[in-house]
Amino acid sequence: MTILPKHPSGCPYLFLAPMEGVGDRCFRRAMASIAGFDEGVTEFLRVPCNAHVKSLARDYQSDEIAPIPLAAQLMGSDPDLMAAMASEIEQRGAKRIDLNCGCPSNTVTGKGAGSSLLKEPSHLHRIASSMVKAVSVPVTIKMRSGYEDISLFKENLLAAQESGVHFITLHPRTKVDGYGPPARWDLIKEAKSILTIPLVGNGDILTVADAVRMLEETGCDALMIGRGAVTNPFIFHQIKAHFAKTSYTPKWEDLERYLLIFVGEMHEGLPLRGKLNKLKQLMSFLFRANDRILEKRQTMLTSKHTSVESFLEDTMAMLYTGLFT
Repeated sequence: MTILPKHPSGCPYLFLAPMEGVGDRCFRRAMASIAGFDEGVTEFLRVPCNAHVKSLARDYQSDEIAPIPLAAQLMGSDPDLMAAMASEIEQRGAKRIDLNCGCPSNTVTGKGAGSSLLKEPSHLHRIASSMVKAVSVPVTIKMRSGYEDISLFKENLLAAQESGVHFITLHPRTKVDGYGPPARWDLIKEAKSILTIPLVGNGDILTVADAVRMLEETGCDALMIGRGAVTNPFIFHQIKAHFAKTSYTPKWEDLERYLLIFVGEMHEGLPLRGKLNKLKQLMSFLFRANDRILEKRQTMLTSKHTSVESFLEDTMAMLYTGLFT
């Protein structure tokens, strides 16, 4: 039986969540400069029905955030192609491969992938088991609680488990919910009572108190944090400090390095407007950290700049004042 490791302090294993959009290579590399999390996961790699898997697999780099391990998340609906892609990704050094059963985007679900796999547990099972058989590394699943509703919740959990995956990450919202209503942690607790494989809890972990409460209320084996880490890049260190009964004080130079690495990883061919929009997307999360800078968030988002450097200079001054003084 798979057992997710814990730290000597009792702190659970901490995953940085895969996130379409903001959670790309730039963000992962920036987060790795701060560290704190135990494992990362790529945003989903699409495996369409006409896929040439050798070409697609080149997008995955196992050493991207080394020495922190990076799992690869795959999204598709064809069992044979998903198996072939999993095999290619394993050959590129992946130590874990994750199946996306959670993306709510209509462009994804309209092609039978992402959270649409939750409509038919037997098909979910076929895809997952084909991937399990194709590789020697662990295959896992990240799933929502359902598509339109939770009527197939138990069936999907058992289909996933019976496919041979090593653990399941549950984001307890349906596809229809999107990211709106509060995550139903009671469903994580229910899933834990159903499964015999480990369960990773995900959804609405924005603070250390949230992390502790999820563990206590659900009994899940590990935690995956996405938006909470974009808002507070130091959250993983703070959770570990809580369990170690120590304190952790973020340093300005760490946040400064985080932002500079994020900028440095942006594609050189991206036009200035694209770079500024990408930075503003990241900053829009950081400016939610407390009321002192939240009130400046709109000013930051509507600001006009002629260079990334001038935007950073103005914005980092606001962040320093709001977070470190």
